[in-house]
Order: sequence, then C-alpha cells, then structure tokens
Amino acid sequence: MMQLIRSKAGKIMTIVIVGGFLAWMVYGIGMEVSGASGRPGELGSVNGTPITLEAFQQRVQQITEQYRGQTGGRITAEEQQQIEQRAWDDLVDEILTQQEIDRRGIKVTDDQIRFAALNVPMPQMMQQEIFQTNGQFDLSKYQQYIRSPQASDELLGEVERYYRSVIPRSRLQEQVGAGVIPSDAELWRLYRDRNETAVVEYVQLDLSRLAPSTPQVSDAEIRAYYDAHSDDFKRGRTARLTVAYLPTAASEADRQAVVQHALQLRQQIVSGGGDFATLARSESTDSVSARQGGDLGTVRKGQMVAAFDSAVWALPVNEVSQPVRTDFGYHLIQVTARGGDTARVRHILLPVTKSDAVLESIDAKADTLGDLAERQGLERAARSVGATLRQGVTVTDELAYIPGVGPATEALNWAAGEARDLEPGTHPLSDVMEGEQALYMVRLESYLPKGAMTLAEATPQIRERLILDKKRQQARAEGEKIVREVRGGKTLQQAAATRGLTVQQAGPFTRGAPNPALGQASAAVGAAFGTPLNQVSNVVETEGGLYIVRPVQRTAADPARFNAEKQAMRGAITMQIRQQVGSQWMESLRKSANIKDNRDRVLGRS
Repeated sequence: MMQLIRSKAGKIMTIVIVGGFLAWMVYGIGMEVSGASGRPGELGSVNGTPITLEAFQQRVQQITEQYRGQTGGRITAEEQQQIEQRAWDDLVDEILTQQEIDRRGIKVTDDQIRFAALNVPMPQMMQQEIFQTNGQFDLSKYQQYIRSPQASDELLGEVERYYRSVIPRSRLQEQVGAGVIPSDAELWRLYRDRNETAVVEYVQLDLSRLAPSTPQVSDAEIRAYYDAHSDDFKRGRTARLTVAYLPTAASEADRQAVVQHALQLRQQIVSGGGDFATLARSESTDSVSARQGGDLGTVRKGQMVAAFDSAVWALPVNEVSQPVRTDFGYHLIQVTARGGDTARVRHILLPVTKSDAVLESIDAKADTLGDLAERQGLERAARSVGATLRQGVTVTDELAYIPGVGPATEALNWAAGEARDLEPGTHPLSDVMEGEQALYMVRLESYLPKGAMTLAEATPQIRERLILDKKRQQARAEGEKIVREVRGGKTLQQAAATRGLTVQQAGPFTRGAPNPALGQASAAVGAAFGTPLNQVSNVVETEGGLYIVRPVQRTAADPARFNAEKQAMRGAITMQIRQQVGSQWMESLRKSANIKDNRDRVLGRS
C-alpha cells in the first residue's frame, strides 16, 4: 500500500467517492471502540457490540485535549460532563455507522484510497506550513511530499487507516442522501421565505388587562392534568445544600492589568521590538494556535465570535489590533491576507484572571476553610475566613447552579454519591471544590434521586399552568370580540383603545428571520403573510402570547432574481438537506438500536 500511494495517480476516481467525507471524520483512526463481550468495566453495548471503558476514556481524553486547545482554559465539571456525553454519543454513532456499512457490504479499494490520499488531504495536513504557498494550501507540494521517500511508512500507514475508515462512511453518506435534490417549487418557497417582507400593525392581548383576576383551580383539575401529563413530571436529582464560597472571579483591577499587558505587547510588535509569532508562542494561552505563532489559518466571515469577527473585517491587512475583548479574554489580532469573505488571521490570547498572588491567598483560605469546617462546623469556618455563606441552596439536574459559584454539577454529583450511604440525621461535608467563579464547599442537607414527581411536588407547576391557560382563554374571548368589531367597521386602534391596549408596528421582516416582536416562524408571522392586506387576522397564539395582526405592507420576491440564483442555491440547499437527512437517519438508527448504557453503574454515578 505504501508504494501504491507513492506511485503516480492511477485511473481517475469519481469525486463522489470522497465528496463530503469530512462530515463523517472520526477522531481516533485505528482505535478500538469495542472489546470482548462481558469484559469487566464494559460501559454498554450497541446491538451486541460492546463499548469498553478503555475506548470511552481514550475518546474523552481526545475531546478534552481538543477542547483545551480551542479555549486555552481549564474545564469545569459541567463542561467535563458534556465532553463525556459527547464521547459516548460519538462511540455509539461510530458503531451504528460501521454496522450499517457492514450490512450494506460497502468496501474500500486500494484505488479509492490512493485517489483520496493524493487529492483530498487529511485536514491536519492542510494546516502544515510545508504544504503552503503564500499562506494557502498547495496541493502540488503535498502530492510531491506524499510520493517521496520523505513520507515515512508510519505516516503513510496512518493515512491509509484514515481513508479506510473515512471512505466507507462517505459512500454510506452518499447512499443515505441519494435522490435528495430540492425541486424548483421547494427552492422557490425557501427563496420567498427569505426575501418576501411584511410590515404589520399588531395588538398583543395583555393578560393583566383582559384577565386581571386569578382564576380558581380545583384539586380535581390538578389531579386530572397530572394524570394526563404524567410524562411531563419527571424529577432530576435534587440536592439541598449549605454553601460556603470564596470568590475567584477576576476583578476590574485584574481586567485593567491584562489590558495594559496587551497594550505593551502591541507596542513591542508595532515598534519592531518584538515579533508577533514569537510573542504568540510565549504569551498566548490558545495553546494550539500559539504553537503555530498564533496562526488560526483561514477563517470565514461570521465564523468567529462577534467582537473578534468585527475586528477581523475592520482591521487593515498586516496591522495589529488594539486589545479586543471576548468571553475568552483579550486578543491582539493581525490579518495577514484577506479576499472576498475569507481572511488569514493570527492572534495572541490573554485571559482575564486574578493574579497568582491573590489566587494563592484564596487557596490558603480555602484550605483553612476545609480544616475548620470539620472541627467547628461550616458556619463558624466561613466567618473565620471571610467566606460567603448561603443556606437552603437547591441544585438540580435541570438547574445545576449556585449563585456566586457558577455551574455546580460537581456538587450535585458529590451529593448523589454521599446519599447512597447516608445515615438518617447526618449532614456530610464535601472537600473544597473549584467552581467557575469561586472555591467552595457544601454541606448536604437533603437529597432526592431522579424519578417521577409526586402529585404534591408537581402541584405548584400544574396550578401555574392551569391558571395561565384560563387567563389565556379569557383573553382570547376578548380578542375575538376585537376581531369582530374591526371586521364590523371599527379601526383596530379604536377597538384596542377601549380595552386599554396599544396598537404597535413591526417590520419589514421576512418569514424566517428573527423577529423580536412576534417571534421567529410563529403563527403571528404566518398571519402577517397569509392575511389579506389591511384586514385583521384571527387571534393567533405564539410562545410569546396572543396577537391580532393586520398586515399593512408586503413586498414580493423577485422571480427573475430567483432564476438567476437558483442553481447556486440548489447546491447549497442540497448539502443542507443531505446533512439533515443524515442526522435524521442516524437518529432513527439510534431509536431502533438495542443500546445498553451502564455508565452510571460502572462509573459510580447515581
């Protein structure tokens, strides 16, 4: 196979073989996903194919390293939980995909591997400087290298394993999406939805005016609703805690210090006293780009977070920006090339954190807090070290958050573990934990495992829902009177004013664009385009409330412009639809698969 890749390209393979394969790229080429059935530590299985603890841990590590490289920061317990779920989902999807490839008898040939290896390089290859010319990937340089003796057998073996995994997935994707070509009618509908606009007058039916009193809700109504909607009332894990915490979030002084440091680095660069790439390697906390001298490669307009993206498209080429603030910290940005809607960008990232001296002081206080809490109790310990104390804090799977601390899944997981062996009347103390905004420790006051909510637990939620439903019914009845009055000759303003309501205006807007007044793709937006001009709609209900809509202006989509853009639009929409079809197909595989998930038992979670 090594000689096969190094040899000159053979017969031309159709691009269908490799088209779109990036969407099916796997993380660990050659990594064992499964092991022997029944193996100790087996996390679960997919249609009888086991997922081993070793495979899961390897995948978690891969995603964790990738995440750290992108953010340059530490990972919270909540983010770690998301990473672990992502790892599990990836492994399940890979097994399902491989099973489907086997079932369909999809194979990969040496010719297909050779064509892909020479003409569709692995993404990480395209980022290497040795394969670039003027900052852009140069296919001829790559092909010359891959055919030369410089390419080691180890590298070529990795390339071969990569394409043996990716190409069958690409062919499966083609089969799943085969025949997915939008018709002219479908394209016109999408084009119309994006380009037709409407301006409307509307009245929102204010419940506080039209249904001011609180309706009575009987116990029988609550019971009937509970019985009819029992699946809606599932309780996640719930812990009631006493919390003591020491804030670690950066202060304004910390922020100003980072800004000053960023300005100093910028001055070094623009004065010629420092090289951007060298400073990026030593100063930037974005570890992945730092190793490349801050190089982020080629980015597209709208790809980065808003503040960063705005700076990229406003900054003159080769000029170093002033410090740009994002959620990650402050960036010094340099655009080295730009054309159309793409730009070649590098940056230096400086996060906003407390100084090391302050953090060391907080760490020392946290150690003291832990020691004193064991001997004197959490309340006295918190007073001694100046920690903030919060009592009666409820943390659930649905809202795993502690004010002043931040996301608190770690505390909830700890509480779940303690509750398994909890003696009645005891209230265990945790070790000091690290939150997003503070170091903290908690005392467990009570715990409920996940399960079905009792009628008593669900009653407050049900009562609130039924009250809202009844108030909406009253408002709807009044709104229907308004509609009848307007259709009988009154103006919308007159009918609304007699009830203390205001007529407002919204637009121009399209069907699909976000609409702050009426909601996106809501029934009210539908009424704006479906009701005859200058007539009122029926009462329409959205998540935001009840509305009466009167369209006063509309602009139609241009058929000639649509015809000019149709073919380009068809290609883009086809790709989107195929991605959706692929996602739906994978979801259907998951639903029909026999998936056994033993993570809670094997990993000791409750």
